[in-house]
Amino acid sequence: MGRTREFDTEAATSRAMELFWARGFDGTSLRDLTQHLGIGQGSLYAAFGDKEGLYRAALEHYRTTLAAAALRDLGNGADARSAICGLLMERVRIAVEQDGRGCLMVNAACERLPSTPSIRRVVRDTQDANRDALAGILRAAMERGEITTRHDPFTLAAFLITVLNGLLVSAKITPDIRTLEPLVDIALSTLD
Repeated sequence: MGRTREFDTEAATSRAMELFWARGFDGTSLRDLTQHLGIGQGSLYAAFGDKEGLYRAALEHYRTTLAAAALRDLGNGADARSAICGLLMERVRIAVEQDGRGCLMVNAACERLPSTPSIRRVVRDTQDANRDALAGILRAAMERGEITTRHDPFTLAAFLITVLNGLLVSAKITPDIRTLEPLVDIALSTLD
């Protein structure tokens, strides 16, 4: 009979997410992970398969916690423009903290996508979910007359997600919110 797992995999995934977010996949060794999580290498392999499996779990955790919370907040906004501005500025603010650690999903896209189809799928699914949720909010705002109807809501949502991704990459290069804030204003002008 196998041994029962002696650690909380959800807590371990959350802690691994923070470590990967700070150091990246390549900058985080297996030894770093086992020390940070306080588990043995065998336990890590038993729970997640390998380092990449833990990374996928960390990305999924990010998606279901932080990214999902941002979308919920967006849906609870008073008006679409203010809610979208708040979403963009909050993501930029988080990205510039801690010397520009950025967004875990964007970091994964930049670091792991070319060589890892399973990571590409997680990142793409997250981007698609964000775009679809934003398109729904934009569609409703158009119906209420809050924003222009000259753009298709799906295309406008894809544009805003693309701008956000660019802002998050820029935040790694120049982690200064005052430099990035005017770019948010320009992106919001597409709602006029």
